[in-house]
Amino acid sequence: MTSAASQRIVRIPGAVARLLDPLPVAPLEIALGHLLAGILARHPALVERLAADKPRRIAIAPSDLPFVIVLQTGNASISLKVERARGLASVDATISGPLFALMGLVDGAFDGDALFFSRDLSIEGDMEAVLALRNAIDDADIDLLNEAAASLGPPAVPIAHAGRRIATSLARIMGQSTTGRGESAQ
Repeated sequence: MTSAASQRIVRIPGAVARLLDPLPVAPLEIALGHLLAGILARHPALVERLAADKPRRIAIAPSDLPFVIVLQTGNASISLKVERARGLASVDATISGPLFALMGLVDGAFDGDALFFSRDLSIEGDMEAVLALRNAIDDADIDLLNEAAASLGPPAVPIAHAGRRIATSLARIMGQSTTGRGESAQ
């Protein structure tokens, strides 16, 4: 039986994941590193909350893609690496689920508890580290589309507006609202 949350989560087709598998991860790591640097610059409380603690490696593992994003926190910094899912080195915690569900957790479009209990989201390892990350992200009120546009500079504003319209249309098709963090159009 499929949960209501599962029905609304768009999953990347396996054929796309197989096409992405042989591609190098360095360009993705550079792009995500640039995005992370912008987010940290605009949300310095994230660094204060996550980087002050002991060093930790938290894997964000999209279950529908062949790579994993590893956040490295502690020692007054936050950084990331992109690794192949099959060659993932030791981490303190792993958060896995479909890419769009993981992105929706950051944006507040999905409720982490609902995803966890519907088994669309899996968490392993250091729960304290995962909760610290979740609470820091929730408090920062991050909008990934706006953050991505901001990291590209002023010329990206029209792209962000178009992206927002596309995201709203897709959300409507999937039966969700993008009117606010965690709100639903039901």
